[in-house]
Parts: sequence; C-alpha cells; structure tokens
Amino acid sequence: MLTLYSFGPGANSLKPLLTLYEKGLQFEGIRLNPAIFEHHSDWFKAINPRGQVPALVDQGRVVTESTVICEYLEDAYPTAVKLRPDDHFDRAEMRVWTKWVDEYFCWCVSTIGWQRMVSQMAKAIGDEEFEERVKAIPIPEQQTKWRRAREGFPQDLLDEEMRKIGVSVRRLDDHLRDNEWLAGGIYTLADICNFAIAGGMDKGFPDLVNEADTPGLMRWMRQIQERPAVKAMYAEVPMERLAPKD
Repeated sequence: MLTLYSFGPGANSLKPLLTLYEKGLQFEGIRLNPAIFEHHSDWFKAINPRGQVPALVDQGRVVTESTVICEYLEDAYPTAVKLRPDDHFDRAEMRVWTKWVDEYFCWCVSTIGWQRMVSQMAKAIGDEEFEERVKAIPIPEQQTKWRRAREGFPQDLLDEEMRKIGVSVRRLDDHLRDNEWLAGGIYTLADICNFAIAGGMDKGFPDLVNEADTPGLMRWMRQIQERPAVKAMYAEVPMERLAPKD
C-alpha cells in the first residue's frame, strides 16, 4: 500500500492528497505534527533525510517533493482519471504552471504564512528548547527561516512578498477569466498544485482575492471546491494542528 507522510490538507501536503483522492487510490495517511517539530524527528529523517513533508513510500521506495510525488502517481498508477493532458504542448504548459507555483508563488505566500502563524508557535517555545529544535533541522535555510519566524521577518521582506502575491493572483486571474482550467482545457496537476497555495486566499488575503477584483480566480476556486474528490478529502483529512499535543 502507498503511504503518505504529510501535514494537514494545505500547501504542499495538499498536492499529493488531492491527487490521491482524485485518482481514487488507496493509501495510508500518516499525519505529522509541525507544532512539535515531528518532521525533524530521527524516525522521520530516516524516511526523508531533509526532514520535509510530504513524502510518499511505495513498496519501500521513497518519493519526495510535492509536485514530483503528483507526477509519480500519474506515472506509476494510471487510472481513468487523468491529471495530465495528452497533448505534448498542453503538458508542457501544465509544467510551466507547476514550476511557477513551486519556484515563485509558493514562496511569497509561505513567508507571509510563517509571519502570521508559525512565528507565534516559534515564540511560544523557550530559548533552550528552541535551540535544540533548530539543531535538529537538517536544512540550513530552514534553520534560518525558523529563527526569522521567532524574531519577526524584516518589514521590507514582508512588503516585497506581498507585492509578489499581488503579481501572482493577477496572473492567475488574468488567465482564468478566459480559461476554465490552467492547461489543456482540463483539470490537471497545474490546477491541483496552484489550488494548494491559492485555495483559501479569499479568506487570508481578502483585499487581493475577491469577487470584484479577481472573478476568474474566485470562479476557479469554487469549481475545484465543488469536485467530489475535493469534498471527500476535506471531510476525511483534519485541518492543520498548530498547537502542541496535551
């Protein structure tokens, strides 16, 4: 059986979760708790030495990186539900959108999310415990991000990331005003990967994402939210925990 190690249904963890549900694949979901740095524990780093989720295990082989996992599921487990276009040009367009969300859109949204939520979690930890937690993080850049979250991100960085978010939602809306989906005229991994980041932006960034300013993006989000597989996933997979266990 497939095993998916992830956080709750949001951001990068949402991508393979939606892919698995859309394809109707059976899998065991193992939920890690970011509030206790569980993804940096020794047992999980034995699965993914980078200490990052999601990670997919298939017959003892580990696949990491959220978008790569989605492509792997399409290759290894073909189903009647196809999440990539057949046409080579359309498939290339799909990958342009997944590359863009991974390399640009995701990062600016992530920084603001860390400032709003993760920083509160980081500040709640005592100095000595925080240092021990940071030492267990295998990626130096992630250590820096946790320290910045604890101290507070510089305002000029936050301003720049908000600018990039504005650019991103306008790009999506411009395309979706004239196109039902992002690539090939069908629902693909491009939609899944971008929805994982944009799906709740009308609530988190209502001044940027709303019916008046981004009607194409709002229509697309509603359309995805109404898909049976999406509804089933949200009904069955609990939302994120950001507080330590009692």
